[in-house]
Amino acid sequence: MRIGTVGNTMRLILSFAALFLSVILLQLSAGGVGPLDAISGLTLGFDKQEIGLLGSAHFLGFFIGCWWAPRLMGTVGHSRAFAVCTALGAMGLIGHTLTEAPLAWAAMRIASGLSVAGCYTVIEAWMNAKVTNESRGRAMGTYRLADLIASLAAQMMIAVLPPASYVSYNLLALLCCAALLPLTLTRNSQPATPAAPRLRPGLAWRCSPLAVVGVIVAAIGAASFRMVGPIYGTEVGLELNQVAFFLAAFVLGGALAQYPVGWLADKYDRRWVLIWLSAAAIMSCGLTILISGQSTEATMMMAGLFGFTAFPVFSVSSAHANDFATSDERVELSAALMFFYALGAIAAPYVSSALISGYGPKALFAFIAVGHFGLILFGLSRMRSRPTPDERTNYVYAPRTSFTIGRLMKGSREKR
Repeated sequence: MRIGTVGNTMRLILSFAALFLSVILLQLSAGGVGPLDAISGLTLGFDKQEIGLLGSAHFLGFFIGCWWAPRLMGTVGHSRAFAVCTALGAMGLIGHTLTEAPLAWAAMRIASGLSVAGCYTVIEAWMNAKVTNESRGRAMGTYRLADLIASLAAQMMIAVLPPASYVSYNLLALLCCAALLPLTLTRNSQPATPAAPRLRPGLAWRCSPLAVVGVIVAAIGAASFRMVGPIYGTEVGLELNQVAFFLAAFVLGGALAQYPVGWLADKYDRRWVLIWLSAAAIMSCGLTILISGQSTEATMMMAGLFGFTAFPVFSVSSAHANDFATSDERVELSAALMFFYALGAIAAPYVSSALISGYGPKALFAFIAVGHFGLILFGLSRMRSRPTPDERTNYVYAPRTSFTIGRLMKGSREKR
């Protein structure tokens, strides 16, 4: 039985090898530009709010790409849509070397954000058309693993990429272009184009107001840390190669949290899981503030602990919202939750950078802690509004990649 399972998994991986390779190359490029921009901005003398603006611009482009990509795919097909999006990403990266104006860089980050959202939309739509109910779980597991490993590697690249360098941005542009090759050269036939999901933010609020607040708080934490974390790291005395490990520790902590948090979310009331995750996140923020600048090792450990407590909030919130949705609503619910996540992610980098500028690096984690405190209060109030359902969907780690991710996850959201 085990040999058969391994064989099926290997055949699945090989059949999706082109897609997974494109995911890895894309994540190496897109995941590296955020911290590189922050470090490069500091090197070029950008103020902290200008660096925060770059992160906010990225998520504005991400939001535009999530909405536009399914419609582009319906007009020109999967391969051409992917080519358009990778071209925009490469142009945005190369454009960094032509000017040192912060507003011009922000415009280029809109292009890179649009690119990553568009590319993930195409990849996920292609995968969804090819998987079966039997292979969906293995495909999603391999997809998430490839994305997480590439994300971790992208943070580590900051240790070797010189800031504000022609070579660094061109290397990321080359990786972005390389992501185009596996998907466009595959012999697999292009799937039929799915209809674009309707964007109904009200559906998410109707299913679960707590889930909406949860994904916004998740966006505040993740977007602030990943886009403004390099500023915090340099402010507390980390060197450039140490900033890379600092960012990677957050991703690694989040990856390690998925299994234990998923077990808890399937066994206990998910509202309590969210509340206790937020309490733990506040504790990790408080500890980070207390040890700020005292020990490099402790700073790394706190980044990992923060990732462990804050990273799963989105997935638990998504699972809780799906408990109140019908199977026909789950694709649109996924798009609605991503809409609220994008709204929080657009605002968070600029706000957190402004707070650091005014109150010092500790303000970053104070800002995130306030968001989680609000989630605790809202969660406790919602527990009085209605009971948790008897039948619940399975917990699934939900990547924050595109509005169409709900199609890939739909088979995993069946009620137990």
